[in-house]
Amino acid sequence: QHISSSYVPIKTIENLCGPLLKQFKIDLKIPGLLVIDTPGHEAFTTLRKRGGAIADLAILIVDINEGFQPQTEESLNYLKQFKTPFIVAATKVDRIMGWAPHPEAFFLTSFSQQPKRTQDEVEEKLYKIVGQLGQAGINADRYDRVDDYTKKITIVPISSTTGEGFPELLMLLTGISQKFLKDRLEVEKGTGKGTVLEVKEFKGLGATIDVVVYDGEIKKGDTLVIGGEKTVITKVKAMMKPKPLHDIRVEKQFENVDLVTAADGVKISAPGLDKVIAGSPLRAVRNDKEIEKAKQEVEKEMDEVVIETDHDGALLKADTLGSLEALVKSFKGMVNVRKANVGTVTKSDVMEMKAHDDPIIFAFGVKVSPDIKKLAQDNNVALFDSNVIYKLIDEHGKWKQDAIKRAQDATLRKVTRPGRIRVLHGYVFRQSKPAVFGVEVLKGIVRTGYRLHKKGKVVGEIKELQMEGNNVSEIKTGDKAAVSMEDVTIGKQVLEGDILDNFIVEHHKAELEKVKHKLTPEERELIAENQEK
Repeated sequence: QHISSSYVPIKTIENLCGPLLKQFKIDLKIPGLLVIDTPGHEAFTTLRKRGGAIADLAILIVDINEGFQPQTEESLNYLKQFKTPFIVAATKVDRIMGWAPHPEAFFLTSFSQQPKRTQDEVEEKLYKIVGQLGQAGINADRYDRVDDYTKKITIVPISSTTGEGFPELLMLLTGISQKFLKDRLEVEKGTGKGTVLEVKEFKGLGATIDVVVYDGEIKKGDTLVIGGEKTVITKVKAMMKPKPLHDIRVEKQFENVDLVTAADGVKISAPGLDKVIAGSPLRAVRNDKEIEKAKQEVEKEMDEVVIETDHDGALLKADTLGSLEALVKSFKGMVNVRKANVGTVTKSDVMEMKAHDDPIIFAFGVKVSPDIKKLAQDNNVALFDSNVIYKLIDEHGKWKQDAIKRAQDATLRKVTRPGRIRVLHGYVFRQSKPAVFGVEVLKGIVRTGYRLHKKGKVVGEIKELQMEGNNVSEIKTGDKAAVSMEDVTIGKQVLEGDILDNFIVEHHKAELEKVKHKLTPEERELIAENQEK
C-alpha cells in the first residue's frame, strides 16, 4: 500500500453534483479538489507540516457493515489532535442485504427505492456509527439531517463499487470547504513549501519524490532543500503531474509541467533524491541567500522529531518522518527513548540495543525481516512491530507485565523464602556427618541449600531433602521429609522436637518485601513474626 493523490477538476464536480449544487445554492469558486488517498496510519502522520496537518478537510472511511476498527479510532485521534475538519464516508452500502444498486445515483434517491427491511438495516448500521462517534465525544448524523455543519459531523453513505452517494460526498466537500475553510484555503505566494509523500524509483529517471505542495509555487530549475539523513540540496530536473482524475502512482498517466502551484500533487525528478526521507519537509528557493535559511527551517523541523541520545532507552523506528513524530508523541511519558529515526530495523540496530539495559525496539509501519526478528530474540532484545500504534502500546504493556512477573518469579527462585520446620521425635536416622532426620513443614517453603537457624543462631545448611525415598528440591506446608545436613549433630546443635526457621540475610529480606504479594499467607505470617522480634 502506498500514498496516492489525484486532482478532481471543478468541471467534474459540477457534472456529478449539478442538481445538488442548485438545491443547496452552492456557487463553486474553488478550482477543484486535490484528493490524497493514504492507507492506514499514514493518513495524518505523513501528511504533516510544522504545526499541524496539510489536509484542509478529511474523509474518514468507515465500512458501514463493520463499524469502527482500531485503525478508525487511531485516524480519529489524529483528526482530533490536528484539529482537522472531516466528513465520514460510510462505505460499502451496496453490501447491505437486499440493496438494489442504482449506479452513480444520489444516495437519498437510491435509498428511497430500497425495500423497507433494507432501509431499516441501513439506519441501524448508521446509528451504530453515530454511537461510536458519540463515545469519542463527536456529535454526528446522516448528512441530510445536519442543520449546522459547524456543530455536527456529517455521515454520507456511499458505494465505491456503484458510485452511489458520491455526488453528495463531493458536494459536501466543496461546499464545506468554501463556506467554512476560506482562511485555510488561502495560500502563501512565492517559492513553494511541501511535504514528501514517497520516495520511489521511476523508469528512466531513477529516484523521484511524490510531493504535496501546500504553499507557493515550484518551477523547473528551482533549487530544492529537502529533509533526509543529511539535508538534500538539489535542482529540479523535471516535474510531472498526474492527469486529472488519475493516480500519481500510475506512470503512464503523467504530463510534464514547468510550474506547480499550491495545492497540488507533483512527481519531481532531481539528482540525489534517494537520500530523502518520506514525510520530510521541502522548500523551493531561487537564490543562494535563501538556501541557508531554508536549510535551517528544514533541519529544525527534522530535529524536532529525530532523537539521538546516549542514555538508556528504547529505539523507535518508523517509515516516515510523520509516522516517527506520531510514535514519539504516543510513547512520551511511557518509555525512555534513546533513539528515534526513520528506516527499517537493521542488524546494527539490534546489536547496538543489546548492549543497553532493557533493550526494546518499536517498529511502526516498517517491515521487519524474519532474520532480524530471530536476531533480536537470540540476543534478548524485545522487538515490537505493527502498523497500528495502539497495538504497539498494547503489546508492550502485556510484555511489560510479563517481564515484571518473570522478574518477580526469578526473585522468588533466587532469595531464601520464609519457612519453618519441626524436627520429628523418633525419626533420627543418622546423628552426624551427615545428620539425617525427619521433619514436618509447619509454615512456608524449605529448599535444598537453605540455611536453618534456631532462635537466631544458624545451625547449618540443608544438603538434601527426600520424600518417600525420592530426592526433592523443596518441601511445603504440611509435607514430611528426611533432611540431610553436614555440620549438624543431633543432640548437640539440633534436638528432637526443635523448631527451626529458614535463615534469611538482610538483602533477601529487602527483596522479599518487593514481592510480598507473591508469597503465601504462611510466609507473610513468618515475616511479620520476625519483624516483631
